[in-house]
Amino acid sequence: MPRHALTDWQWSQLEPLLPKDRPGPKTKRGDRLFIDAVLYRAKTGIPWRDLPQRFGPWKTVYNRFNNWALRKVWERIFLAVQSAPDPTGSIADATIVRAHQDAAGGKGGSKSIV
Repeated sequence: MPRHALTDWQWSQLEPLLPKDRPGPKTKRGDRLFIDAVLYRAKTGIPWRDLPQRFGPWKTVYNRFNNWALRKVWERIFLAVQSAPDPTGSIADATIVRAHQDAAGGKGGSKSIV
């Protein structure tokens, strides 16, 4: 399984949430490959034009992604799969947590006597 692809369990949770009324081929492999393409792009940060060929034409993937966004399909999926927040704690990513410059002994340093 490719590193950025959905596992079978993840797919089984996501598949019932997908729209059933879309035009075009009704293949489940197509839906899964499309979701994998969107996840690949989101995780790697590549431009749409650099999507690997295994996902099909980049413009087709982009157009479908855009259509889902306009129809609020992504919003419905995100709301359905989000987990409830834990009221007893949360996680803070250290890359965004900053201390004031004085906390690190900035200009002037500490005035405490040891």
